[in-house]
Amino acid sequence: MSMGAVTLEICIDSVAGCEAAIGGGADRIELCGALLVGGLTPPAGLVALVVERARAAGVRVHAMVRPRAGDFTYDHDEVATAIADARALVAAGVDGLVFGAVRGGAIDGAVTLAWLDAVRTMRPDIDLTLHRAVDLLPDPVAAVDAAVSLGFHRILTSGGAVSAVDGAATIAAMRAAAGDRIVVMPGAGVKPANVANLLATTGAREVHASAGAPLVQDDSRVTALGFAGPGLARTDPATVRALRNAIDAERMSR
Repeated sequence: MSMGAVTLEICIDSVAGCEAAIGGGADRIELCGALLVGGLTPPAGLVALVVERARAAGVRVHAMVRPRAGDFTYDHDEVATAIADARALVAAGVDGLVFGAVRGGAIDGAVTLAWLDAVRTMRPDIDLTLHRAVDLLPDPVAAVDAAVSLGFHRILTSGGAVSAVDGAATIAAMRAAAGDRIVVMPGAGVKPANVANLLATTGAREVHASAGAPLVQDDSRVTALGFAGPGLARTDPATVRALRNAIDAERMSR
């Protein structure tokens, strides 16, 4: 990328999503399972296929490590699962990992350090993102210093709001607190129509989006029997491309 370019990260949970992200011009993939619940640790087979295809295209892959849906306060067995998953993902060749744990209104330092130590033992230079667990904290800005001290390279956040647009002021404050020490990356509700303004408002140089299009089931029984919930979507290459074009147009206008 040229100097001043903005990194576009697209979250996916399928091989088709990987192809859509690459074809649409994404710089990086956040690989998840179950995006319907905000993303879980992806299965091994999906990881292998996505890493192979993304590497061939020169696109980095960061994988989610989240052992279950729900909150981010983990017990001993869930932490052990997250560590085992992280090790497997590193061994599978991902470029980065995405993780977060909170307790009592703050980043859970003990859990996070145990997880980070296990990851760095395998690969000291692994790229590390603190995910939107920070959006459950009463003061996301205060989490910046903690994230830096723990050694994360970026924070994915909506600024504690439902969407990054609504949390833009907080995201800008997080970026001011971060300086050059850590990347603050807006995510949640990012669309082609709002991404340029979001970047201008927050000053962010990386942005995260799902680029999802609704996936309608042909057979109504699939939903009725509980095999698919509301909000099911698939990564849309045209939306990824529209995001890329809007981002590049915003950069060129400066």
